[in-house]
Amino acid sequence: MSRKKISTTIYVTPEQSDKLKLLHDRTKVPVAVYIREGIDLVLRHYAHLLPGQLPLEAERPSKRAVSAPALRADVGDHSKEEAAKK
Repeated sequence: MSRKKISTTIYVTPEQSDKLKLLHDRTKVPVAVYIREGIDLVLRHYAHLLPGQLPLEAERPSKRAVSAPALRADVGDHSKEEAAKK
């Protein structure tokens, strides 16, 4: 990916960090590449929720309408689990 990149900060769990470092050690692929690939997967999965060009022919509305709480649960919102651990 040779396009310009924008710097951002994310927070991952210690387990996610450990697994990403292990994956990097085994593959020599930078962790940032895996994070960008993960973002691309999420964006592709929820593309139906993003604005885009309308089709030329009218289509049925998507049956995949997702509420905001369901969206967070799908992408790994484990705040209840983490709160229970404390």
